Amino acid sequence: MTYIRVLLVDDQDLFREGVRVIVDAQDGMGVVGTAGDGFEAVRLVDDLVPDVVLMDVRMPEMDGVEATRQIFAPDRVARRAASGARPVRVVVLTTFNLDDRAATAIRHGASGFLLKDTTPPMLADAIRTVHAGNAVLAPGDLTSLLAGSFTPPTPTPAAYLDLTDKEREVFAAVARGLSNAEVGGLVFASESTVKTHVGAILRKLGLRDRVQIVVYAHEHGLVGR
Repeated sequence: MTYIRVLLVDDQDLFREGVRVIVDAQDGMGVVGTAGDGFEAVRLVDDLVPDVVLMDVRMPEMDGVEATRQIFAPDRVARRAASGARPVRVVVLTTFNLDDRAATAIRHGASGFLLKDTTPPMLADAIRTVHAGNAVLAPGDLTSLLAGSFTPPTPTPAAYLDLTDKEREVFAAVARGLSNAEVGGLVFASESTVKTHVGAILRKLGLRDRVQIVVYAHEHGLVGR
């Protein structure tokens, strides 16, 4: 079993310690560091190389949105990749459902958001889910968060036009938030074949995970094509 290294970022000491207890009690994961603001979070991602960051969206000094943007800045991503580090995933923690700041953080690279009153089992499941490269919110919520965030859509990149017809079918299905099994049923392919297509799409478009496929589709007006 892969051990999941978690960095916890929140400006409230009591909340941090409570979440630490929950995470450390789970099999196969643990908190490797904590931060009280975005500046410290960015530094600790570089120093500790966590697998998953639980990031409070509203903090003084530097908030979770800006910290997420800096964590996924191209130069930092390139340095982590060059060092052989595993990809880092960010889950935004927020008090409000469908928070516009959460939407912006997702656009910058976060894999979804959790409400701060979520249950311990849901928190543990979310950490495992994003570590596997998936989103931690329902497709409908993700669409609601992103709808209207990209007006007008930017032109379709040449990289998208280089996708094969089958890859575009899979892209469209993933952009709707469908699982590999659901995509397979739609395009008449096995789950393993769908995974291969998704991997090719991510590589060709320079994206990190399935969540970024959804963001990319909204950004370029490709939803529903």
